[in-house]
Amino acid sequence: MSVLGIDVGGSGIKAAPVNLVEGRLTTERHKLLTPQPATPEAIVASVVALAGEFDSHGSVGVAVPAVVKHGVAHTAANIDAAWIGCDIGRLLHEALGRPVAVLNDADAAGIAEMRFGAGRGQRGTVVMLTLGTGIGTAVFVDGILVPNTEFGHMDIRGKEAEHRASAQRRKDDNLSWEKWATNVSEVLVALERLLWPDLYIIGGGVSRKHEKFLPLLECRTPVVTAELGNDAGIVGAALATTEGHTPAGAR
Repeated sequence: MSVLGIDVGGSGIKAAPVNLVEGRLTTERHKLLTPQPATPEAIVASVVALAGEFDSHGSVGVAVPAVVKHGVAHTAANIDAAWIGCDIGRLLHEALGRPVAVLNDADAAGIAEMRFGAGRGQRGTVVMLTLGTGIGTAVFVDGILVPNTEFGHMDIRGKEAEHRASAQRRKDDNLSWEKWATNVSEVLVALERLLWPDLYIIGGGVSRKHEKFLPLLECRTPVVTAELGNDAGIVGAALATTEGHTPAGAR
């Protein structure tokens, strides 16, 4: 069974059909730059354009950088503030003419890793962190998602965690891998005080270069790299159409 998954990020929007049995993309993913300003209408137009590039039918899963409850966005991280209060599920359903499941982007990546990747079979508390334009987090307890955690916005010495340790911050501030790893470690230790996790999974595009920073991280919790890499959000978005996220248009 193949379902279209779309991952909306602060800098790019990626899409591909996903084999839900094997957790893999069935074609090369397609990508568009995130429109600026990233209003709901502009994002919807980009999603429709990407969906039209694939011969797919049925439900679509869309991961977005926002807290999402029942299809409605309640925050706007690295996208336009007009998202707040927007029924993005309804907008996408009307634009695509298909049932659409919408969820937080880090939750989508975590769902994929827990099903097919580094979190497969893991019990206890697992925290997935996506290090990209910002920092997304997904928390699982014995395999069950605690949705819409936003620990990337927690305070670290007077500054949001993602403003210290996102992959974008490393680039913008021209940080060495050693200095950036110190900042990431500070976030991991702060999370340990709150959640006492059994495993960290590090995802996002920077995970492709895990050998440059993973050995430098300092915390008591084991840290592993996401196995699905930057495809995790797409895979998790597609999985959401069948795993408890009622698609708009199918209520």
